[in-house]
Amino acid sequence: MRKADVIIVGSGIAALQLANTLNNQLHVIIITKSNKESSNSSMAQGGISAAISPQDHIMKHYQDTLEAGRWHHNEKEVHRLVKEGKEIVEDIIQKGLPVDRTESGELSLGMEGAHSVERIVHSGGDATGRFVIQHLLKTLPSNVEIIENETVISLLQEQKSDRCIGVVTKNKRDRTMNYFAPNIVLATGGAGRFYSFTSNHHTISGDGLAMAYLAGAQLTDLEFVQFHPTLLFVNGETKGLVSEAVRGAGGILTNQFGQKIMRHKHPMKDLAPRHIVAHEIFKERAKGNDVYLDISSIVDFTKKFPTITKMCEEQGISIKDGLIPVAPGSHFLMGGVVVNSVGETCIQGLYAIGEVACTGVHGSNRLASNSLLEGLVYGKRLGNYLNEREHHRTFLIPKKLKDLPAIADYPINQHEFRLNMMKAVGVIREKDRLITHLNWLNDINRESLGKVSIEEKTVEGIHSYFMWIIGKLMTESALLRSESRGGHIRLDHPDEKKSWCQKRIVHRKVNGEMKVTFDEQLKIKSHA
Repeated sequence: MRKADVIIVGSGIAALQLANTLNNQLHVIIITKSNKESSNSSMAQGGISAAISPQDHIMKHYQDTLEAGRWHHNEKEVHRLVKEGKEIVEDIIQKGLPVDRTESGELSLGMEGAHSVERIVHSGGDATGRFVIQHLLKTLPSNVEIIENETVISLLQEQKSDRCIGVVTKNKRDRTMNYFAPNIVLATGGAGRFYSFTSNHHTISGDGLAMAYLAGAQLTDLEFVQFHPTLLFVNGETKGLVSEAVRGAGGILTNQFGQKIMRHKHPMKDLAPRHIVAHEIFKERAKGNDVYLDISSIVDFTKKFPTITKMCEEQGISIKDGLIPVAPGSHFLMGGVVVNSVGETCIQGLYAIGEVACTGVHGSNRLASNSLLEGLVYGKRLGNYLNEREHHRTFLIPKKLKDLPAIADYPINQHEFRLNMMKAVGVIREKDRLITHLNWLNDINRESLGKVSIEEKTVEGIHSYFMWIIGKLMTESALLRSESRGGHIRLDHPDEKKSWCQKRIVHRKVNGEMKVTFDEQLKIKSHA
């Protein structure tokens, strides 16, 4: 058993920004299931969007965000994001983040899909996430302890109040450990590994979503999954992200006949919002055509995009040929744990920031390069909030804790699960496929071999259970939302519906049962 003032689960940009912001008198423990540099944030190629050029304005950034997300936002939070984000990005650059500049020393700002002006800050060409993570790790104060290669498997709660006061972990030797703190922060990312085609790190398997749900937190907007249009596609598998910045630099989507597939599909052509581009690629591939990103017009491609160049070379794709084979894959979850403006959940002592949280800033489709921005903004905001509260009181571990979850011994086949999620809950959806997939998930429940304490399961078995829980909620949400909006297309409901705008599907576990409600004004009251 160990104690701290703040426990952060995850080591991405939101987690590290929070740790850097917290008072250095606090004992902070970061727990990550892999090593400290393994996260979606570290893999991010695109950049950070911020209205920092003289030609830009936060209201332009605000409007672009609403347009991309189809107005399914908390507009107040969007405005705070772009306003605070501008200041935070300027500050992190001033503090030494190495950013790309022109020969004259000016910031080299890029263009990406659905942005109206060049506002994307890059580091190392297409390695922005890695540069930011390294910068934040380098600046961590000595009061922050990082524990690597331990997987958090459950939250610990007081028996009477349900207050969250700790976490349970398993290490690689299957040994469990309890950690206690008055403040528990989930920064675990989304659910990218639920899909057979994904840009996400292999550790991103919905852990934080499932643990929060089992503890009684609200989840919402789980049907809104962003599919990035261009993942490197080799031998029937996706091998990694080909950044939107490539299209911003002049890359053009074509089929094997050289036909430009976005030419007449949208005014912004290849830089249309991600769901539109992903849909057109999906349709082209459904015809039996291959899709390529033609990079022949981009000067000094290998210099501008060293990460993508290396990835292609490792997969036997020649950059000199000027064609990169691509296909869409899951990239970002707009929904998540319902939180307020500082990251508080409905459970006292439990916070969520980054992709695992749903703040309402992304709507139904995230604007490109707003994810790293979100991590920086909400990590700092939660840090400032916790610093203002009294943390130096004696933290007593209660004598009675809630029992750990008893989980079903689901014989889920993760490979089959990912294939089925891609087919039914992917870019293109329709009622019958969703019902078939939901029935398959329910049949797995009925075939369960019984329930055991979560501590008795292997980490792999726990991940399978977590995937089953959140996969079921995502499928139910996709079935209930009878419209096309943001990241997906419903073939049987191809249009956006005014009646669905701002209407949110909310999941919460009540008395052991999955409960679904609809709420247009989700509000989490502060526990301060």
